Amino acid sequence: MPSGPPIAPPIGMELAAVARVVGRAFDEALTAAGGSRPTWLVLLSLKTRPVANQRELAAAVGIQGATLTHHLNGMESDGLLTRRRDPENRRVHLVELTEAGETAFHRLRLAAAEHDERLRAGFDATDLDRLRELLDRLRNNVL
Repeated sequence: MPSGPPIAPPIGMELAAVARVVGRAFDEALTAAGGSRPTWLVLLSLKTRPVANQRELAAAVGIQGATLTHHLNGMESDGLLTRRRDPENRRVHLVELTEAGETAFHRLRLAAAEHDERLRAGFDATDLDRLRELLDRLRNNVL
């Protein structure tokens, strides 16, 4: 093992720092548009699957059940979605977007697209393909 200070910061630390900055900027963009990352993820999931039960939604969004319930409670209070019991299984709640949820989805989709466009500034298609390839390689190196 080499002695002395490292020549450059470990790539994992650099990647983690960039991810925090990019994630924070995304959260700020969603907040400015009247939403949050969990709200965006739920709305996006419900747009791809118009009616989902809470278990499916939790898996799709990557949020634990209790945390998802907390977010769904707020979103339901804000009129963005409705929950009802599944007539075929009363223990299951089905979640659907409301008209206000559709409006919020489009507003947050625009914020997400603008954020993505900001991230892509200065990159051409070849750069982006190479970046994806490198990110895939990093991911695979730790799997």
